[in-house]
Amino acid sequence: GRTNCCAKMCVIGVHTDGGMRDLIVVPAHKLHRSATLTLDQLALVETLGIGAHAVDRAAIEPGEWALVIGAGPIGLATMQFAQAAGGRVIALDVNPVRLSFCREKLHVAEAVFAGEAAADQIRAITGGDLPTAVFDATGNAASMMGAFHFAASGARVVYVGLVLSDITFYDPDFHRKEISLLATRNARAADFKRIIALMESGEIETTPWITHRAEACDLPAEFPGWLEPESGVLKAVVSF
Repeated sequence: GRTNCCAKMCVIGVHTDGGMRDLIVVPAHKLHRSATLTLDQLALVETLGIGAHAVDRAAIEPGEWALVIGAGPIGLATMQFAQAAGGRVIALDVNPVRLSFCREKLHVAEAVFAGEAAADQIRAITGGDLPTAVFDATGNAASMMGAFHFAASGARVVYVGLVLSDITFYDPDFHRKEISLLATRNARAADFKRIIALMESGEIETTPWITHRAEACDLPAEFPGWLEPESGVLKAVVSF
């Protein structure tokens, strides 16, 4: 049943040509319908699925401190589902604008700038301990290796982001704290169904996520600007 990491998995747009076309044929049982969600909302379900599955892997418990490193779309999705599971979420990022978004739109418990004092701030927030669930959604090797420094004894560290390089860590600290290291990949059909239900009920809100829009014919001119950090793109929607 682990369809998200099947040895023969074939994802449209990754392992085969994508769906950016007028018509595409897929098996009906692969579709997930909603009678109430808008196309904008449905376009975000797959992104949310990655965060939802990551939180499931960590088995967040109510009241638990959960640190999410990286406030990009995947990190934001992880924050929302950690909150839905009852976790007290701390956002950690180098972008003050993203941290403000976490505070004002997602209402995370705490938002911390990823500077030299970050570990001390997080330790103070958690009452002298550290978070027992740490998610790294950066896809940055240095950040992923540094995630262990933010983990409490007995914590779970979940790698949500992927990096095409080796990851190393200091083994004595890993053993001393008895840390569990978890990978997470994609999402399952059950995750999609649950996400759609949570969005339909209003428990998961995605309206603030879409910051930019363009018509398909304007995309070649608009896209280069979206890649610039100062553009403030969180999620961009292309209309056909």
